[in-house]
Formats: sequence, C-alpha cells, structure tokens
Amino acid sequence: MIKFLDLQALNQQYETELKEACSRVIDSGWYIMGNELEKFELEFAEYCGTQFCIGVANGLDALILTLRAWKELGKLKSGDEVIVQANTYIASILAITENDLVPVLVEPDPITFNLAPEVVRAAITPKTKAILPVHLYGLISPMTELMNLADEFDLLVLEDCAQSHGAEIGGKRAGNWGDAAGFSFYPGKNLGALGDAGAVTTNDEELAKTLLALRNYGSHKKYENSYQGVNSRLDEIQAAMLRVKLKHLDKETLRRQQIATLYIEGIKNELLILPNILDIKSHVWHLFVIRVNNRESLIDWMNKNHIQTLVHYPIPPHKQKAYKDLNHKIFKVTESIHETVVSIPLDPTMSDSDISHIINILNEYKGF
Repeated sequence: MIKFLDLQALNQQYETELKEACSRVIDSGWYIMGNELEKFELEFAEYCGTQFCIGVANGLDALILTLRAWKELGKLKSGDEVIVQANTYIASILAITENDLVPVLVEPDPITFNLAPEVVRAAITPKTKAILPVHLYGLISPMTELMNLADEFDLLVLEDCAQSHGAEIGGKRAGNWGDAAGFSFYPGKNLGALGDAGAVTTNDEELAKTLLALRNYGSHKKYENSYQGVNSRLDEIQAAMLRVKLKHLDKETLRRQQIATLYIEGIKNELLILPNILDIKSHVWHLFVIRVNNRESLIDWMNKNHIQTLVHYPIPPHKQKAYKDLNHKIFKVTESIHETVVSIPLDPTMSDSDISHIINILNEYKGF
C-alpha cells in the first residue's frame, strides 16, 4: 500500500537530529517557555519575514487567541462580522464563533478554492470588521487584492496558514501579509511537530505582547494577571522538534512542488479535474486535491490498487450539527467541492516509481 502520508519515513530522515534535540531539552531541566521556544519563535518569524512569532498549543488556538487579542485591544467586539470561505475546515469557523463573532460564509473561487476578492467585496457590510482568508491545501490566497480591500474598508486580516507554510507571492510568504496569521504544526502539516503545536505571526508589537499574556493565563509577570487568559503554550520539546524540521522545510517544499508538477503533467484522464496553478511558488502542496464525480468509485479503484486516498473534507461547516443555525444555507460551489474532492498521496519521501504508479492507475480509471 502506498500510504497517503508516511510520517515515519518523513521523521526518520531527521532521526539523529530529532533525538539530539529531545535529549537537549531533557538535559536542560526546563520544559515550558524556555530557550527552545524562544529560538524557534525567532527562527520562524525570520522564515516568514515577520517581526514576531508567538508559539501556542495548536493551530486552532492561534486563530482563537488572535481574535481574542483584538477584542481585548478594542479592535473587535462581540457581534462583529468576519468574512471567510464556506469550504474551509471547521476550525476557521470555530475560532470566529468562540469569540462571539459572526462568521459570514462566502463561496470560494471555483478554480482555486480560496477567497475571491469580488465575492468578499459583495459581502462587506457596516458590521464587517475582519477577513479570514484560508490558504487552502497550501495555495496562498490572492493577498494583494484582499489587502487592498482591507485597506479600503479598514478591515483586519487574519491569515489561516495551517496548510501553507512557505507559500509566497512575489517573494512575500504566507503569514506576512495580513495583520496576523495563525499556523498549525500538527504532525501531518508541511512543517509538523511530533504532537500538537501552533503559532501566530505578526508585525504588530502590541498584538504580540497581548498574545504573550493571553497564552499564559493572561499574565506577563508571574502571579499578576492582566487578562482572563488560557494555558496555550508551545512546549520546549515540540519547539525543539520544529527547529530541526524548519531547517529542512524548503527542501521538502521543493520536492512537493516537483511531485505536483509530475502529477499535473502526467495525469491525462478526462474524468478527473486537476488543480490549475499558474505560479508554482504560490502553492506548497500540503494536499494534492483532484475532483471527480462518483468519488466512492475512484476511492475503491485506488484501494484495489493499493493506493491510500483521503477526503478533505466530506461535510462543509455549514452542514455540520455543530452549526445547526447555518444548516439551511445553500452554497452550491462549496457543496459541489465537498462532494467531489479526493486527496491523493503527496509525500516528500515518495519514490519516483510510486509517483509513476499513481499516475498510471489514475489514467487507467474508467469511472466504474
């Protein structure tokens, strides 16, 4: 079986470095909010091109705490509207509602699956205070146009970079476009920890200082609490793991882009709709997502040929039980996407023979 993502193989490449980093933390005797976290925050901020990086427990917390910080700073208030694409993973919506803000779902661009600036413009109301572009599957959103809109209407922009580590437009990386950005380092991400982890990047010093307190019980100084904060700290071992893997991220991204190019050039089956990407550097290929009618037929075909596939995501947020108040809404583009997408293996450790085999099997698919 060709695995969808072989995490063991991915991490075995760096086994010696990872174990040395782990031993370094164990031997230090300091396991929370220490030297490894401080260094990772500096290194990841430099990687993204931002002034600040604040490590937190996971990617969802990165989004939740950023919106929460803006409320604490008086830039948002309960009931304000946040525009986000309807086809995102539910975490993007959870971050909004957790802060008593109102998610305004809009249809994505049917080609890129990301926010379309003209659709965002049409959705702006006097209550709109923020845009949350999700760089879905690893493709950075049209940030130049979205930032122009934000400037025109005085809106905050929070990038959801959970899948887009290193994606760029004109040399400017994801995480350095909006007022802030949330990253996930879940193990399966392009930059993955060996457990849960996340971070916020920003160039706003006031926001960064607020987040430093919010992630740590609302405290800048021990036993003195400025906010009703939470415990959402990126621990030392995960920071050390991420420092190792960050050094190899660009190499892995290049391999992902090479594999994606082979797929795009090699898959010639009219039953399958492939990603349509003009600028290879704008996409870091966290996922390679194709579309097909009768999805279960394709999945069965791939399984019979020992190729693992996944579906990201079968049910859109507005059709989830968690958001019953949104269940009546109809987003035809979004629902079509969720009904037809299939993710095929894309792993930097894949062999050329595995890639060729996947291409051949997809080309042989007849829509049974």
